[in-house]
Amino acid sequence: MQGKHKKKYQTLTRIVFIILGAALSSIALEVFLIPNNIIDGGIVGISIMSSYLTKVPLGIFTFVFNIPFFILGYKQIGKTFTACTLFAVLCLSIGVSIFTPIKEVTHDVFLAAIFGGIIQGLGVGLIIRNGGSLDGTEIVAIILDKRISFSIGEIVMFFNLFILGVSGFIFGWDRAMYSLVAYFIAFKVIDIVVEGLDESKAVTIVSSEYQEISEAIMARLGRGLTLLDGKGAYRGVPTSVLYVVVSRLEVAKLKSIVNDFDDNALITVSGVEVAGKKYKKKAIH
Repeated sequence: MQGKHKKKYQTLTRIVFIILGAALSSIALEVFLIPNNIIDGGIVGISIMSSYLTKVPLGIFTFVFNIPFFILGYKQIGKTFTACTLFAVLCLSIGVSIFTPIKEVTHDVFLAAIFGGIIQGLGVGLIIRNGGSLDGTEIVAIILDKRISFSIGEIVMFFNLFILGVSGFIFGWDRAMYSLVAYFIAFKVIDIVVEGLDESKAVTIVSSEYQEISEAIMARLGRGLTLLDGKGAYRGVPTSVLYVVVSRLEVAKLKSIVNDFDDNALITVSGVEVAGKKYKKKAIH
């Protein structure tokens, strides 16, 4: 029974956050971006241009243009992702219709691009974090990623740069550039919402001063670490390799600690997903 209640709670939580994400995205579009002729990327961007040219409500285009991608996603990716995306797009289509009558907050295009991008990033980030998407182009990108060498992010970027370029012919090149600003801000905010400010980074350090560095990391960062046995391939000299997991906000401080002892140390940083209580910081007294 506990498992069923937990699953219902998770489903309800997902629904609430997708609705909230779609509402935020609708506000960003109707209150900040669209009144200032700034567009979003992907299918939403195409829908904005189509609505501007035909005077047909944006919500209709947003839903209709995504239908082929729902079918493609259902066949190629899976039911859960497609269902969440369908629900998110439906909420967005309703949301933009609700918020259309609201007057824009600012006529300053630069401010509209900044705050519209932030709010749009928050909305889309919440939807992605809860298993959905607002854009059919991401479904295409996921499918193409298995067939070509470009990453999902690169494919989406190519789509969006093309769409933003087309918008220059419709709204003017200055608006296209403002759209690019809003897109870049939204992209960064999405990254923060999805990964979190406390995103984990795995850091590997190769240095002859490993003992002093490890003691300093434990003392100044409060992080535990692991010493791995290693050997240089050129000289064959045995050494220890330090492996530590920190938040991305701690990476700069970690590099500073290492450089205090060894300017020539080799440091590699990569993103990781961490599970387990051992990752928690120890108190620094």
